[in-house]
Amino acid sequence: MGKSPSVTSLPRLSADSPPPTEDGTVLDIAQTKRGLSSRHVQLMAIGGSIGTGLFVGIGSYLRDAGPLSLFLGYLCYGILFIWPTNLCVGEMCAYLPIRGSIFELAARYIDPAFGFAMGWVYFYGGLMLLCTEYAAVATVMQYWTTSINPAVWVAMAMIVCFLLNIIAVKYYGETEFIMASTKILLLLGLVLLTFITMLGGNPHHDRYGFRNWTHGLMFEYYTTGTTGRFLGWFSVVIYAAFSVAGPDLPALAAGEIENPRVTIPRVVQMTFYRIVGFYVIGVLAVSIICAPNDPRLLDALNPSSTAAGSAASPWVIGIENLGIHGLPGFINLLILLAGWSCGNAYLYSASRTLYSLARHHQAPAFLLTCTSAGVPIYCVGTVSLLSCITFLVADTSAITVFYWFVDLTTTAFILTYTAMVCVFLAWYRALHAQGIDRKTFLPWASPGQPYAAILALVIGSIVTLFNGFTVFSPFDVQGFITSYFGLVFWAVMFTFWKVWHRTKWVDPAQADLFSGKVEVDAECRGWEDGGFAERRRAELAEMCWGGG
Repeated sequence: MGKSPSVTSLPRLSADSPPPTEDGTVLDIAQTKRGLSSRHVQLMAIGGSIGTGLFVGIGSYLRDAGPLSLFLGYLCYGILFIWPTNLCVGEMCAYLPIRGSIFELAARYIDPAFGFAMGWVYFYGGLMLLCTEYAAVATVMQYWTTSINPAVWVAMAMIVCFLLNIIAVKYYGETEFIMASTKILLLLGLVLLTFITMLGGNPHHDRYGFRNWTHGLMFEYYTTGTTGRFLGWFSVVIYAAFSVAGPDLPALAAGEIENPRVTIPRVVQMTFYRIVGFYVIGVLAVSIICAPNDPRLLDALNPSSTAAGSAASPWVIGIENLGIHGLPGFINLLILLAGWSCGNAYLYSASRTLYSLARHHQAPAFLLTCTSAGVPIYCVGTVSLLSCITFLVADTSAITVFYWFVDLTTTAFILTYTAMVCVFLAWYRALHAQGIDRKTFLPWASPGQPYAAILALVIGSIVTLFNGFTVFSPFDVQGFITSYFGLVFWAVMFTFWKVWHRTKWVDPAQADLFSGKVEVDAECRGWEDGGFAERRRAELAEMCWGGG
């Protein structure tokens, strides 16, 4: 068979790339395309990272920190760090929604070495999160059977996610839209179930209310007294850093979003309601329905326990304790789908990060190959190949491997989100140095700046430095590596690129604020003038009436 004509190699793109055609794509080279609509991005942002961390891993923190610490930890991290970070990224990406987005902006506003380190650390974090979700799928599958090696379930999840990621991005958006919708409905259903059952709507007619909060509110963790209760809360903040969605998916998809200057601000402005409506209320509900001292919860988190798979989720434990039959198995199935969906989303984001790095000569050039549908096929394949390290579950408890990857992921994502805030502050400084008024020049200026960004920077730095506070006394080599590998990796990558290429810190007065703006303006004009909408309506009408 001859070489497929649908695959071409993509040379490096610059700000001087040819302007896009009417439908927003460039025809002379293969590259990613703007195939994600507003509803795709909204659902990706809401549900893309609602994975098994919110349904399975959260049980150990309910057990160790207590229900009030769980609630306050998610609330503080979400409102004081994730929300401001989303606003920062949204402002920059709405102005310049280019392929490569935040990592290229880091090179423009701070230092090329900063952008290089940021891109590779995020890639590493996305890969680890992908492995986390694959390990979680293996854990959840043990609800039905423990006789099959967990590696079988990992392989199954990998194959499905790979296939979903090599189709055209608009079809990927549709599949992720459906899967994210299912996760949102699952979480809403669990919250509603908790509310009904706590008022007595359960087979036992037990109006248990907040009874599970009477076993203690804030538990002592790692040490005793007030310090122990504070550390219990702080441990939840660290876990929230793993499980709460950040601005990464909208930022990475900025080059593939339709009408980005309208869609991106709309998505980030909804962050506050997503945090409160899904994460904060979700953790409140799980702390109500499951007691933190439930023996099955304690046993489920023991790697040597045979019940680890069947009782890993505090939601399932709480529902079974209420005497509701049949429903726990269905809930477990939906939790499985949630993990699968999150893995699917981060295979997308990790592959797009690798593609972005290759575009800027920071990764091998063969990764630039895209299919005619706009899929960076070799990037998807490389990430899938690297994720095979998840097969560690073949010889080790799936729940143990899950928590290894949680630790490896957390530092990488906290570092990346904190770096995004640094990029925003450099962007803010560059605008000021060049005499540009944000409120009149930008398509959308985020509120509360730069104070919101400074607050997020402080919190992100604290969480990064003290992420592994439990590994020092007694010193745990394995825990130290998994907690701080991301920080060392960042330092090594930054130093390597800065020394090898002798990069310089960017002068705010000379920062490049305009390269690529002409091309983006031309793309966005099609949506702003209604041209793309008219064409889309004509295509739909033709499909409906059988024309052509």
